[in-house]
Amino acid sequence: MRVPFVKMHGLGNDFIVLDGRETALPPMDAALASALAHRHTGIGCDQLIVLEPSAVADFRMRIFNADGSEVEACGNATRAVGLLHGRSARIETLAGILSASPVDAGIAVDMGEPRFDWDAIPLAYPMDTLTMPVGWEALDAPTAVNIGNPHVIFFVPDTAAVDLARLGAMIEVDPLFPERVNVSAATVTARDAIMLRVWERGAGLTLACGTGACATAIGAMRRGLVDRQVTVTQPGGSLTIAWGADNRITMTGPATEAFRGTFDLATYRA
Repeated sequence: MRVPFVKMHGLGNDFIVLDGRETALPPMDAALASALAHRHTGIGCDQLIVLEPSAVADFRMRIFNADGSEVEACGNATRAVGLLHGRSARIETLAGILSASPVDAGIAVDMGEPRFDWDAIPLAYPMDTLTMPVGWEALDAPTAVNIGNPHVIFFVPDTAAVDLARLGAMIEVDPLFPERVNVSAATVTARDAIMLRVWERGAGLTLACGTGACATAIGAMRRGLVDRQVTVTQPGGSLTIAWGADNRITMTGPATEAFRGTFDLATYRA
């Protein structure tokens, strides 16, 4: 059985998209997702995206990290499937319903409302999430935000100087985070600008993370470091993040279709 796919990316954060909205797809599981995501023996991606019919939105989006774990939200993937859909859409995810709309700057996504309570992140025990009284080596006093998935953000003088590949892997699986966590190192460079690098839960270092950009912007806004609209620049490019008076987050940026193809299902089934 050959299965069609679309390879897409948002600022270099890349995806395999399987579209099952009209034609049913074979069941997806962790083993198949991680096999397809493998960059040497599979197609290769940070996340595998499965589109399915939805009873409550225009369609449903399931998100699998490169390690096969299914996660709640992915901002860059939401822009990518918004581009694929070609018009405004309401998209069902494990994080709730997101809205994506084409705009001059690419795709604008309503990412919903941020959550800050310790048990909404979630953390293993109560603490202040604005300035957390914890640290890992040189990284300390982070802020935590849930943008449909959990994020912890460290504001540092120079994000490029942080050994995020090592520290991110350590912090992601710390017992403080019962569902693991995305780890960001951010440097505020102006009232409307942030430099960012993200260690993504289940995927590692990525060129861009949409929910990470949102979480970092919101964390900086809560601390009074930036205004309510900022440009967040990552290795793969920039996103505009705005936090409205209605408490909702809007993320705007580009998405790109790279190529299309098919794969032999039997090759990747264990």
